[in-house]
Formats: sequence, structure tokens, C-alpha cells
Amino acid sequence: MTVLGDGAGSTTRAATQPAARGRSTRAWWHTNTGRRLTFGYLLLAPAALYVLLLVGIPFLFSLYLALSDASVGDQVSRFVGLGNFHAAWEMDTFRDALRNSIVFLVVAAIFKSVLGTSLAFLLLQNFKGKKLVRALVVIPFTLPITVSVLSWKWMYDSQFSVINWFLHKAGLIGGYGSESWPIWLGQPHLALLACIGVNVWRSFPFSAIVLLAGFTSVPTEVLDAARVDGCSFFQRFRHIVTPMIFPILIIGFLFDTVFTLSDLSVVYVLTQGGPGSATMILPMLAYQIGIQAGSLGRGSAIALMLVPLLFPALFLMLRNLKRRD
Repeated sequence: MTVLGDGAGSTTRAATQPAARGRSTRAWWHTNTGRRLTFGYLLLAPAALYVLLLVGIPFLFSLYLALSDASVGDQVSRFVGLGNFHAAWEMDTFRDALRNSIVFLVVAAIFKSVLGTSLAFLLLQNFKGKKLVRALVVIPFTLPITVSVLSWKWMYDSQFSVINWFLHKAGLIGGYGSESWPIWLGQPHLALLACIGVNVWRSFPFSAIVLLAGFTSVPTEVLDAARVDGCSFFQRFRHIVTPMIFPILIIGFLFDTVFTLSDLSVVYVLTQGGPGSATMILPMLAYQIGIQAGSLGRGSAIALMLVPLLFPALFLMLRNLKRRD
């Protein structure tokens, strides 16, 4: 009887455990915490799906191509390991593209920081036509890339350049004619400078908008108290404004870094990497080898070389951001 009693009791407990577990699950589902978490996951689902479909899957596919000898003419690809990366590193053009990409990123970041900060401070002031100026500022960032870059290509023309005409009127260059005027897209150092200038012109309004959003979020009471205490403008900016808007600055800088390193359209429309390899950057070289030449594996390997340039900056900045939080 004792054994039967124990068996019946265990059977009863076993039968009630799933029901109790189901009640606890349903009870959690209907709690306020469960509803908030569910609502939050539903809001994040489109962004997560976007990252998975348009970023994650292409990245994994490019990694697969980089580790194989895939090409346009062959239907079957073979695993070659790191052979594509090694072959790309031995190319002189790849080293020129890597150097140009680093120079492109550093110089453009310096100019964008200076111009974006100056423009953000200017837009904070009260003056007539402030709304119109704010609307005009975003035009370079919103225009189609091809249209805006083609306009700059005409302005860089070796014979009819409006830039050279302005420099001539200002007395900075000599008389008329292509012999005495600089050839912006034909001389190596000038060509890279011209591409950087177009990239800065297109992107620095984005930096200004990000900074402007951060400045407007700083309480005016804090700035007024610092002003009463005798803090100068630069002291308020360094010790009050910058620490308070640091997370916004980090996110804006990350986006700008990605946009700068992956800016293929400016170089493609202006110079296509020339003259020689003076303006060749990694995205342009990956496009030429992977798409135009049909070597998908090596082109993917060159494109993935951008990851080592992005990952250290991303890791250090996000780590610093976490410490501040």
C-alpha cells in the first residue's frame, strides 16, 4: 500500500507539474514586465531583420568568396584558405590603395571635425534666415552622389575650371591656359586632395547636424552657471559640453568613419583610381578586381581588408563609451 501510495503521489505530482509550469508561463506572459519585453522585442525585430538580411548574410557570403577561388567564369569554386589575402598583400596597387585609404580617412576626418564644429556653432547663433541656412546646409548630404560629384568634376576641369578661374582672379595662380593652371584630376597629389575635398563637402553637414543635436541637448542652466563662474568658451566646451554629448559624438564619428572608408562613388566618378594609383582606395580596387576583372574571391578579400581598419576604432570607442556610462 505504501508503494502504491507513493506511485499515486508521484503520478499526481508529475501530472500537476506541467500544468503549474504552463500557468507560470502564462502568468509571466501577461505581466507588465513580459508585455514590455515583448513590445521592445517587436520594435527591435525590423532592425535586427535588416541587419541580418542586408549586412550579416552578405558579409558571410563575401567571407566565403574570399576563402575560395571563385570567379565569374567558373561555376565551381575551390577552397584556397588565406591565399587571396596573401596574393592581395603582394600587389603594389593594394599597398598604394591601403595607404591612400588611411590618408583619405585621417585627412577627411580632420577637416570634417573642424568644419562640422564651426558650422554647428554658427547654426546655434540667432540671426535672420537661420531656418533657411539650416535647410541649405543639408543639401550636399541629400543630393544624389552622381549628380553632385559630376558637378565637381566639371569644376575640376583642366581648361574650364571655375576653381582655377577663382584662384586666378584672387592672384594665386598665373595667366589663362591649361599650361599654367593646376590639373586637379591629372596630377597625383592634387587628384587625391580633390577627392578628399568632395568627400568633405558631402559629409561635413552630417557632422554638423550631429553636433548641433548634441549642443541643443545641453541644459542652458549649466552653461549659464559656468559662464557666471568665469569659464571661457573653450573651457565650457571642453569640460561641460564635450563630456555631456560624448555618446552622440562617438556614434556620429563611427558613422562618418564607415561612410568615408566605403566611399566608392566619389573616386569612381572623378578619377577611377587614377592617375596611376594615386587615388586608388580599397573599395575602388575591390570593385576593379572583383567586378570588372571577374575575380570574385580576390576582390572579396580586398574588400574585407576594410574590417581591420574599422574594428580597432570601433572597439576602442565603444569601450571608452561603456566606461563613461
